[in-house]
Amino acid sequence: MKDFIEFIAKHLVDNPDNVSLEEATPDEKTVELTLKVGAEDVGKVIGKQGKTAQAMRTLLTAIAAKEGKRAVLKILD
Repeated sequence: MKDFIEFIAKHLVDNPDNVSLEEATPDEKTVELTLKVGAEDVGKVIGKQGKTAQAMRTLLTAIAAKEGKRAVLKILD
């Protein structure tokens, strides 16, 4: 799950070295991923009207549901 979102994010941005992803589990059924990218790449990850970010969240939700979990993606700059 974490590797998949990191793969997508690194291919969207100009500086893939600035991409970092942290995973936290507030409880056993929830996974919280925090994506950090460079300031110049935040717009590329979010996309127009947030469509790229929403697509990433949809894919993450599908992967998490397969494992019987709930996933949350936070994007920081």
